[in-house]
Amino acid sequence: MKVGLIGVSGARPLEFWEAFLRELGVEVALPTLPPQELYALGKASLPSEAAHLQYLLGRVLELQRSDLILMPPLLPVAQDAWGEALEELLPRRISGLPALQVVPNDGAAALSVAGELGQRLTHNPGLVRLALNRVRPRSQAVKEAMPRLSVASRPTVAVLGPPALLADPFLSAPLRARLEELELHPVFGTDLPASQVQERAERFGDAPAGQRWLNGAQGLLEGKSAVAGLLYVYPERDVAWQQALTRMAKKARKPSAVQGLEPEQQGWEALEALHRQLSAVFPTRAPTSRPAVTGDIGGDE
Repeated sequence: MKVGLIGVSGARPLEFWEAFLRELGVEVALPTLPPQELYALGKASLPSEAAHLQYLLGRVLELQRSDLILMPPLLPVAQDAWGEALEELLPRRISGLPALQVVPNDGAAALSVAGELGQRLTHNPGLVRLALNRVRPRSQAVKEAMPRLSVASRPTVAVLGPPALLADPFLSAPLRARLEELELHPVFGTDLPASQVQERAERFGDAPAGQRWLNGAQGLLEGKSAVAGLLYVYPERDVAWQQALTRMAKKARKPSAVQGLEPEQQGWEALEALHRQLSAVFPTRAPTSRPAVTGDIGGDE
């Protein structure tokens, strides 16, 4: 039995699933090609879809000789077919893929799914129990802390969008580089303490999971005095996320912009317009190698 494993490099959920599978004696396969090659591989097969889906498909295609591939969830917003049924839609669009299974990132949910998966893979309850006991510490949340909310002479911008886009080093690299060039200090929603985001997200229980997460992250950041504006980032060609973020931007209480993003990004019109608006209030200084931190890292409500 060979199981392919896809996740964000260095993320704790990926470490948990890899350790669990190895404890079961299952062969684990991980993507090894450079990110640009994986993205190009997926783009060739799904040219009209968003970059985060193309990149995900590229990793699936590299691992397609596996018997099963485990993937992280895509949090859905309204009318987001891919986010709601990823493991069903992908084999319909691409023939010959192995079995796919979306596995949760949450600790308690991950343990439950791991137990069921282990039984299916090994038919050995004792081995599964032993493996779960050994990897249980890896399912527990790491110590959380608010990210740095202010840097001297740089306007702080809250950055919200699909976690699959913002948290991935390859997909978010052009955005992070442009923010640095514009001397804006970004606070990404994916860097916030997950428990605090979840607490606020629970107030929106009827909304899709992705919309609840967005509402929770925005609620945590928008009220902070250090946050000068909000940047809503969607993957180009993803209409569902574009519409969801556009609706949020219209209701924002601070200056905001909605910016599309892809790995070959060329234009930054929306981001640059937000930068001009914020710079009129927060004049920037010449860049330095190590900006000084000011203020309480938690900010004010």
